[in-house]
Amino acid sequence: MAPLLVVFALITWQVVAGGPLLGPDERVSEALAGRGPVALTEVFTDLGNMQVALPVLVCAIIFALVRGDRREALYAALAMAAVPALVIPLKLWTDRQGPLTEATGYYPSGHTATSAVAYGAAAMLLVPYLKRSWTTPAAAVLLTAATSAGLVLRGYHWPLDVVASWCLSGVLLVALWVLSCRSRRRSSSRTPTGRSGPS
Repeated sequence: MAPLLVVFALITWQVVAGGPLLGPDERVSEALAGRGPVALTEVFTDLGNMQVALPVLVCAIIFALVRGDRREALYAALAMAAVPALVIPLKLWTDRQGPLTEATGYYPSGHTATSAVAYGAAAMLLVPYLKRSWTTPAAAVLLTAATSAGLVLRGYHWPLDVVASWCLSGVLLVALWVLSCRSRRRSSSRTPTGRSGPS
C-alpha cells in the first residue's frame, strides 16, 4: 500500500506544482488522443460510468448478503463510497485542465477509480464462491484497463490522471482485501467444527 501512496503523492505534487513530469505526460497524450476506433474506445470509457459499474457492484453486494457475508458487503460499499469522497475534493484542489478542453477538474480520473473499485470489489466478493477464482479478478483488471485506455485514447484524460487513479484505487482495494480477510477469519473461527464434545 505504501508504494501506491508514494507514487500517488508524487504525481499529485507534479500536477499541483507544474513539475517536469507534465511535459512527457502531455506529449504521450497528444500522441495517443484520437487513435483507435471511436465507437470502441467510447464503449471502453463508458465502463467507468457509475450507471454501468455501480450496478455490477450492487449485484455482487446483494449476492454477498444472501450468502451471509454482511461485513464484506459493507466494506465493499464503503470502498465505493470513498471514491467520490476522495476524488471530488482532489479534482477541486488540483484544478487540472483536460487534454482537449478549457474545462478543469480532470485530476484524478473519476471514471478510472470508479471502474477499478467497483469491478475490483465485486471480484473480491465473488471469488470465494467460484471454482475458477482467477477469472473474476482477471475480468476486473481487463475492465479497468479498457476504461483507462478508452479515456486516454478519446482524449478525456491525461495518462497521469489515470495512473494516479490506479494508485488511489489500489489503496482502497488493498484496504478492502485486508478487512475482508480478517472478517472471514473471524467468521471461520466462530464456526463449529462439527465434532461432539465429551458426554
